Amino acid sequence: MVEIRYDVLGIGNAIVDVLATADDAFLEAQNMAKGAMTLIDADRAEQLYVAMGSGTESSGGSAANTIAGVAALGGRGCFIGKVADDQLGQAFARDIRAVGVDFPSLPATGGTPTARCLITVTPDAKRTMNTFLGACVELGPEDVDEDQIAASAITYLEGYLWDPPGAKEAFMKAMGAARAADRKVALSLSDGFCVDRHREEFQDLVEHHVDILFANEGEITSLYETDNFDTAMQAVRGHCEIAALTRSEKGAVIVAGDNVHIVDAEPVSKIVDTTGAGDIYAAGFLTGLAEGRSLPECGRMAGIGAAEVISHMGARPEADLKALMKEKLG
Repeated sequence: MVEIRYDVLGIGNAIVDVLATADDAFLEAQNMAKGAMTLIDADRAEQLYVAMGSGTESSGGSAANTIAGVAALGGRGCFIGKVADDQLGQAFARDIRAVGVDFPSLPATGGTPTARCLITVTPDAKRTMNTFLGACVELGPEDVDEDQIAASAITYLEGYLWDPPGAKEAFMKAMGAARAADRKVALSLSDGFCVDRHREEFQDLVEHHVDILFANEGEITSLYETDNFDTAMQAVRGHCEIAALTRSEKGAVIVAGDNVHIVDAEPVSKIVDTTGAGDIYAAGFLTGLAEGRSLPECGRMAGIGAAEVISHMGARPEADLKALMKEKLG
């Protein structure tokens, strides 16, 4: 068996995040669906970028944020995602490597620019995302190294990347390589609208290819077309090894076979920005698994990380996560 070099390898959209505050009137004027992720073209991206005004820019993307969180927790992380050979692409690569993540992906040279996600955060801490995928859509099976997958304890996939056909092939290749090497596969459903677009395919993935599923309440109820969380929880039971289902201030429910673990939400003095909460939740949970912790402990690690990231602007932790875990968990 191949030696494990990475605790978690993530495959996802390599995106530069642009983050700014806005009110509901701005969202309405721009015809944005509050709380959702909407795919936009280059012209719309430029128009929104100007309308948003000043903001902060950093490397991002859901799975990239998760792997950066794994590294912040002391885990060994690798990320596969497509950027262009342009200024933003170079900035993305430099930034993610600086936080301790291996980034072996070669840049695209076809002229499509690096992706960017325009994130507006309203006073109620809800984030609304408009994403220009750019070079992300060029990721394909040729970008997946089966030896790297075999050397990763867990391969983590973000549902957002299921849209482009080439990325689907990349996911299937990665899942096949993980299965052949007796490694685990984790999937984040990413967004309720994403689930709406790919419900049957996601159900098939959960049934046949995924060991660890991450979903919030809206995503899991959408997956099984019900308004009742308990109904959705029962529906996912047995379809994958572990389902980690988050419920905001209600905490999370972790389903594993006949066992159900309820993990309370970590206290937060003030919720500032929910951007990246699910990403860091997955980072804490997967790092805990890689360390051999129990599922309730994995849930605590996940919740502690999520609570930290929603206490400030931005999708990456500001506190020392390793020190925070030691303080909270001992």
